[in-house]
Amino acid sequence: MLRRNNTASSVLIIVMAFFASAWALGQNAPPNRPAPSSATPPSTPQAQTAAAPQDEVPVFVADTRLVVVHASVLDKNGKLVTNLQEPAFKVLENGVEQPLKVFRREDLPVSLGIIIDNSGSMRDKKNRVAAAALNLVRASNPQDEVFIVNFNDDAYLDQPFTSDMKKMEEALDRMETKGGTAMRDAISMSMDYLKEKAKKDKKVLVIITDGNDNTSNINLEELMRKAQQSDVLIYSIGILSEEEPREAKKARHALHDLALASGAMDYYPKDLEEVDKEVPEIAHEIRNQYTLAYSPLNPTLDGTYRKITVTVNAPGRPVVRSRNGYYANASANK
Repeated sequence: MLRRNNTASSVLIIVMAFFASAWALGQNAPPNRPAPSSATPPSTPQAQTAAAPQDEVPVFVADTRLVVVHASVLDKNGKLVTNLQEPAFKVLENGVEQPLKVFRREDLPVSLGIIIDNSGSMRDKKNRVAAAALNLVRASNPQDEVFIVNFNDDAYLDQPFTSDMKKMEEALDRMETKGGTAMRDAISMSMDYLKEKAKKDKKVLVIITDGNDNTSNINLEELMRKAQQSDVLIYSIGILSEEEPREAKKARHALHDLALASGAMDYYPKDLEEVDKEVPEIAHEIRNQYTLAYSPLNPTLDGTYRKITVTVNAPGRPVVRSRNGYYANASANK
């Protein structure tokens, strides 16, 4: 019994000595210091982009220098060719072939903006145009997100992004035809809204108008440059009156140049019945385009204009319609 007590006392003394030593060392140890500045930083947007799912179509970001080109391929009869493979395509920037990083031909959901002329001259066309706009949505990918902009003297976002047909109908019903035609301002505002709010990588605008712009603040040259800084497809339907041939010519010129720069198409129906026929064609084309992307071999952000040429080597010598260039600066397509 005495021996067990002596052993216990010895153990107790050793334990107490250990804690006393540890306390003394702690008193003499240097204070804790913050981690050095070379510690691993938080993940950057570029790193997050690299980790994105592979089934996403990359967007153009100046840091990664990925230029996206949406291309429509048509045969000699103007019909879409949708069965080509990557080796058939060549993309050139300023005449230099660019290796493709992305090649796809899928029915991708898009961020779609419908821009409708609501000026006084559209009064008799309002109902048919609203119906055509809804038919465009019905013929499009069900996963599209859609917004609606109406314009007269000014441009108005009457319906933010939605997939709800009822909300779109209500926005189109709110159209009040009056005043002038601020078409360029409406397009510019819609491009800004796409840049800020769009959730889909592919972005499209469809404009329906019956006359030349007469009240916008932004001019055509500025709008063209803005369009070339983006990868937005700009389709248009011009219901132009020949009663004012000079104004109709100006309107056609603006719509055509915007469509040409973006790789889209401009249509000029003779009457409202033709509008109904052309709307499904636009939806069909949007759903059957090729998506190509490349990192420019010339990575310099010098602000110069870079011409894009897409060619196809296939039976029947089909032609390609795509955006025709961009300005190489840090704000492009961001």
